[in-house]
Amino acid sequence: MRTKHTFRLPPDLAGQLADHASRKRVPQALVVETALASFLSPDSSERMEAALGRRLDRLTRHVERLERHITISNEALALFVRFWLTATPPLPDTAQPAAQTKGRERYEGFCRGTRAPAGQGPDPCPGDLARHRAGAKLRQSFPGLIRQLVSFATPRHATPI
Repeated sequence: MRTKHTFRLPPDLAGQLADHASRKRVPQALVVETALASFLSPDSSERMEAALGRRLDRLTRHVERLERHITISNEALALFVRFWLTATPPLPDTAQPAAQTKGRERYEGFCRGTRAPAGQGPDPCPGDLARHRAGAKLRQSFPGLIRQLVSFATPRHATPI
């Protein structure tokens, strides 16, 4: 035996109920009954927990994949830096200022060339020149810092290519 209940719905919710019932070609009472049964069933929370668990597992796998890609990229960069440092002879002290000036010019040209056409999109090098100049001052005051950073960046467990 069914019990009759009377309740009032806001107009927008009543419209959604009518639309859904007409699309599914079922009575509105059946839609309300199914929704209440689903909402009040004890396994509803278990289903939601299982769905959340699946989503968290998928996110965990995605983060692990990103972590792996970042590790590979870091090792590749460290190998490149190590090779570049071993293959490039150091400049004499008299050539350092000219090389730094030329490097700044080339970097500014790189930033100009990588900006999106017609000024659209984000700046790929925002504030890098100011950070570069600050870094140059830091390098002048701490000459061994760069060598320490490069030695720190070399991979300890990299396999030879």
